[in-house]
Amino acid sequence: MKQEWQSFWLAVGFLTRIPMPVKIDYSQSLMNRSSLYFPLVGLLLGGLYGALFAGLAVFWSLPVCIGLVLAFHLWITGAFHEDGLADSMDALGGGYTVARRLEIMKDSRIGTYGAVALIVALGLKALLLMDADPVWLALLMTPAISRLTPLLLMRFLPYVTDPDTSKSKPVAEAFSGQRLLLAALFTVVVALLFSVWLPALLAVVLVALLWGASLKRQLGGYTGDALGASVVFTELVFLLALTL
Repeated sequence: MKQEWQSFWLAVGFLTRIPMPVKIDYSQSLMNRSSLYFPLVGLLLGGLYGALFAGLAVFWSLPVCIGLVLAFHLWITGAFHEDGLADSMDALGGGYTVARRLEIMKDSRIGTYGAVALIVALGLKALLLMDADPVWLALLMTPAISRLTPLLLMRFLPYVTDPDTSKSKPVAEAFSGQRLLLAALFTVVVALLFSVWLPALLAVVLVALLWGASLKRQLGGYTGDALGASVVFTELVFLLALTL
């Protein structure tokens, strides 16, 4: 139980800027185990977003509230997944060989493909959230559902970048099928409780298959940035399905 408790807080610290209130006996194994809690951390973030939206809605209009919630999201997560999206789009758009794509991914500078991807993704997310009914449900569920997709990619694709320089090193090794099943069951239960199981299933499966196939073809596997991009893609597909 102590190990699982530490694994949970390690997942919180890995995915957010929230300080860890417990002492962590860090190890590679513990970091790998923490992946189980990614959807739970997403649900906690969704709760923060929903609560913030409810408070802001007392004072401001819907577009302003959505903009402020998105700004809070980028701050509390450190734009972690958005950074992965930008790097992935720059690499896949500007690289013509696997080696060159991996090299571009490690470059901290942002290019045209990455900038355009960020603008489109954030703009579309804002529009979809404004179209959601109720908004609080979309804010609550989107982070939880979307954080299952990278776990599927980690389990079924090989890791292709340099483990000594990549941000995905802590979660790139020895992610067990049993823990993936537990994470998937948690996500399914949450989706069923809030009656969003169909959009959730569509988003996770579609992105895992299509983005996974693209990564396999263009890189030979996944990178840390590709995992971050998968979260953003799943958010958008989920919101598109939710607002039909």
